[in-house]
Amino acid sequence: MFHKLWKTAKENINIVFKSKAYSVKPVSASFICKYNKTTMSKLPKPVSAEGSWVKCDVKLPGKTVIITGANTGIGFWTAVDLVKREAKVIIACRNAEKAQEAKDKIIEEAKCPDEKVVVKSLDLSSFASIRQFAEDINNTEERLDILINNAGVMLCPEGKTEDGFETQFGVNHLGHFLLTNLLLDLIKISAPSRIVVLSSLGHKFGSMNFDDLNSSKNYDAWAAYGQSKLANILFCRHLAKQLEGTGVTVNSVHPGSVKTDLQRHLDSPGNFFMKTFVKLHRLIMSWKTAEHGAQTSIYCAIAPELADVTARYFRVSKRDSHQTRLADSDVFLCSTASDGVFTPDNDLL
Repeated sequence: MFHKLWKTAKENINIVFKSKAYSVKPVSASFICKYNKTTMSKLPKPVSAEGSWVKCDVKLPGKTVIITGANTGIGFWTAVDLVKREAKVIIACRNAEKAQEAKDKIIEEAKCPDEKVVVKSLDLSSFASIRQFAEDINNTEERLDILINNAGVMLCPEGKTEDGFETQFGVNHLGHFLLTNLLLDLIKISAPSRIVVLSSLGHKFGSMNFDDLNSSKNYDAWAAYGQSKLANILFCRHLAKQLEGTGVTVNSVHPGSVKTDLQRHLDSPGNFFMKTFVKLHRLIMSWKTAEHGAQTSIYCAIAPELADVTARYFRVSKRDSHQTRLADSDVFLCSTASDGVFTPDNDLL
């Protein structure tokens, strides 16, 4: 099923790339994007954010939100923020005990009623668990206004999901792919609604290996991670096109370099060079806190100026040495040529 899907996607992507070259040079939100002048409009000024922090006081009473992997890190602080905005937040987590602990902490941080935070079991490495979770949501929830595909794994040792897919590709992409599609009808009847997909700058180091999506021929943790994050953006773009006219927007985000449990596999065997690079980068550079890293997800989930913005890739981008702002680098597939232009001759596919 999935191999047929990727074969079709590859054919469609090749058709797109043969039509013209795309600029992927990052641009500020205040400038016209270079991706496709005939279809991509000027991004609105990010009035809801200041200094890479969301500052607007938008409230979400009566709204329902699902955040995967919200028991820790970015997902946790995203949940805290949205609960403070009076939304009902469903935290979908694999570990029930940790999820309950997270719920208690969210309630303490947000000072909200118990019913505003709901714990549901979800294992993204199991299609059976995903189907069970989606069936539960579709049967018990009247609406789903915001879906944030936040959970993920990074640089983990070679392994397989319950259904036989490489762990990073299976959890980061296929799990969320299936989950989103199973919840799509509920999301559409709740429109205007939003889907936020957490990708990563790591997608620049990835390429879609359609001949070996499972990385079984030559496993490299970093390459597998990059492929999964690239697949997130592909999915975001394709889904946004499918949802045109429905009132549902789909955007992907790079939260920045953030200190979370995502880096827990850095000491495991694997690509020594890339893992050493990440460790040194974490030591030398000032990595953000998880609360700070959650701001891009929050911005895409609630900013009024993004009500009609879809199929974009957002990241925190330095404007100058004294100020940062949320910006859209408008990447389609990435892995750019040296001059910053994606050409049909690129070896991405």
